[in-house]
Amino acid sequence: MSKWFLSTKRADFEEIGKNFGISPVLARIIRNRDMITEEEIEKYLKGGLGDLYDPYLLFGLRQAVEILQEKINNGASIRVIGDYDVDGICATYILKKGLWLCGAKVDRVIPHRIKDGYGINEQLIQEAYEEGIDTIITCDNGIAAMEPITLAKKMGMTCIITDHHEVPFEETEEEKKYIIPPADAVIDPKIEECKYPFKKICGAVVAWKLVTALLDVFQVKEEERGDLLELAGFATICDVMELKDENRIIVKEALKSMSHTKNKGLEALLKVYEITPDSLSAYHIGFVLGPCFNATGRLDTAIGALELLECEKEREAIFLAAGLRDLNESRKEMTDQGMKEAIEQLETMGYNKDKVMVVYLPHCHESLAGIIAGRIREKYSRPAFVLTDGEEGVKGSGRSMDCYHMYEEMTRCKELFTKYGGHKLAAGLSMERENVDTFRKRMNENCKLEEEEFQEKILIDIALPLSYVTKDFLKELDLLEPFGMGNQKPVFAQKEISFLSMRIMGKNKDMAKFVVEDKEQNRFQLVLFRKLDEFLDKVEEKYGRTAREALYAGRSAQTVKMNIIYYPNLNCFMGKEEIQFIMQHWN
Repeated sequence: MSKWFLSTKRADFEEIGKNFGISPVLARIIRNRDMITEEEIEKYLKGGLGDLYDPYLLFGLRQAVEILQEKINNGASIRVIGDYDVDGICATYILKKGLWLCGAKVDRVIPHRIKDGYGINEQLIQEAYEEGIDTIITCDNGIAAMEPITLAKKMGMTCIITDHHEVPFEETEEEKKYIIPPADAVIDPKIEECKYPFKKICGAVVAWKLVTALLDVFQVKEEERGDLLELAGFATICDVMELKDENRIIVKEALKSMSHTKNKGLEALLKVYEITPDSLSAYHIGFVLGPCFNATGRLDTAIGALELLECEKEREAIFLAAGLRDLNESRKEMTDQGMKEAIEQLETMGYNKDKVMVVYLPHCHESLAGIIAGRIREKYSRPAFVLTDGEEGVKGSGRSMDCYHMYEEMTRCKELFTKYGGHKLAAGLSMERENVDTFRKRMNENCKLEEEEFQEKILIDIALPLSYVTKDFLKELDLLEPFGMGNQKPVFAQKEISFLSMRIMGKNKDMAKFVVEDKEQNRFQLVLFRKLDEFLDKVEEKYGRTAREALYAGRSAQTVKMNIIYYPNLNCFMGKEEIQFIMQHWN
């Protein structure tokens, strides 16, 4: 169940509309995104690269630039060590290419999910030392790597950490004591001393900020920097960073650049998915292209995705992109099976009543744990962990909600883990097998949230009649793009919509197209892309089995009326444009 609320933030919407050449409706939506001053609205609507923050505001960045400048000039061997998710892959590419453009002698390593686990480790340090590496620079990891960095320093190597994850800490009754590895430079906006104005940037953006400063020092021309911004935006979307402030600008500019990308790998991936560059959106990156990158790190090695980005031959890039697509299809099938097993365990064991859900699927591929945890969180509106057997003990991933800081809650029982890390909304862990039940028990005992705090809250921007929507209004909504976490699509609602008929769609028969009617007897096309069974259950609950069967059979069911939350779009089919409304919630 969800609770619906109508946003009531006030402003002179007529005046804002006149000042910025937009409708009062759009002005209201922008105000609902907490844009208050004229400067904020101007930046939201027209912000560009000139509005981004100075990289040198990041604590430790100046120090890192000075170290790298000296190392490059002296021909020292530099190794970039990344991570196997999209953010880590993009950050690795950005750092390696940026350093190479500056003339550095540089290579890269991405840990293997199964063999190495998350982030830098002592084995990778040992290998770097034996191969004569002088300087190690991490990206999207390293802030929790106390032992590996300590070892590297003992071996005489220079270390630079670039990361964006929470800083590990020990908590006493008096204070939190933060624990930072002894690297030569540490760049992480979450460090207490860091005064960077916007701390919610991903690892690839931290890497891009460092590389941007370094490229300026070495006077590398703008046109030679190519796709670095594109990959920073790509990672921002896929790492589910809030699309606010400079994140929104980075993504907006990255999408513009990607529409005519010169990166053969990105171009090939668009081709194999038949996505035209001019139609590319944040949705495509987050839900189509990004999962292909993640699939390599999950089921094989993330080097495959990195090699695609580095590929300079069109034919080879198409071959690699097709391989990533096929691997991702396999990942989808395995995920669906894992989700079925998770639901069965939760329901049969009674864990579906827990405040914090912990599912143990010993035979599930460990790389899929995070995806399944995210689906459980969505289905049950609960923080969720999925645990599975690793090579040594149990490994797992968690996905959380705004009301529950997962990393901090895990820190309260950190003695149960052999390794853990993460942030408010997502985390990873390793533990001994015998600690699984204790972990479930402790996480639930420590959770003080009340039942209503877990209930999904939907904030409606405007109660907007379907009849208000025109093609011109749809074009105006484009000004709000890109959409994503922190800048969601507007939420519109209308009461008492009559459902006249329904046509089932989709290969799994889980989608539908409706003809609906408002009080003035205007008719519209309404589409439902998910949870058709839940919608029909609601129809039966309110109007009985006969009404459900009538709708399902495509017959008239004029008694069925629902309040709906929707989003409008322009459906183009066989050269014909038609306004349709996508139903997202109902009651």
